Amino acid sequence: MQNFKQSLIEFWKDEEGLTTVEYAIAGSLVGAAVVTAFTDLGGAVGDVIDGITTDIGGTPTP
Repeated sequence: MQNFKQSLIEFWKDEEGLTTVEYAIAGSLVGAAVVTAFTDLGGAVGDVIDGITTDIGGTPTP
């Protein structure tokens, strides 16, 4: 029983896996922010291009 308890204590103190999890969470948050930014930016760029096309007398894309 003492061996199991000692193993459990060592496992609890081991922080090597925590770094990997922290990087995975941070990477996921950055990825979500990039997707959100490019989605919003893509719509804005499309609106500007449609406005320019209309101003020069063309037909905007659907």
